[in-house]
Amino acid sequence: MSATQRPVLYGVPNCDTVRKARSWLAEHAIAYEFHDYKRQGVPQPALAGWVDALGWEALLNRRGTTWRRLDAARQAAVHDAASALALMLEQPSVIRRPVLVRGSELRVGFDAGEWQRLLG
Repeated sequence: MSATQRPVLYGVPNCDTVRKARSWLAEHAIAYEFHDYKRQGVPQPALAGWVDALGWEALLNRRGTTWRRLDAARQAAVHDAASALALMLEQPSVIRRPVLVRGSELRVGFDAGEWQRLLG
């Protein structure tokens, strides 16, 4: 894929970190596509690729309210990539956000300095 390809930002619009990321992109006049995975879902092949590239632990947000609302048995059932992938597909809000994809580059979370190096 081209390095100049428009990035895709995955997340949910009401997330504070996603808002910061979107504001940063707007301030830097970087065109991007926004994929609301609460409304549009998460493409299974993309999510599986993220898990392969980063590991499921990097993608699973265990500090968020979605995770904390799960009962202890459901939390305990997440112990490997397959079980984490199933939960993330079932409840996309448990995915750490935002996820930024640009060509073969993949970032999770918002770090202005890192994004500047990648997109600037």
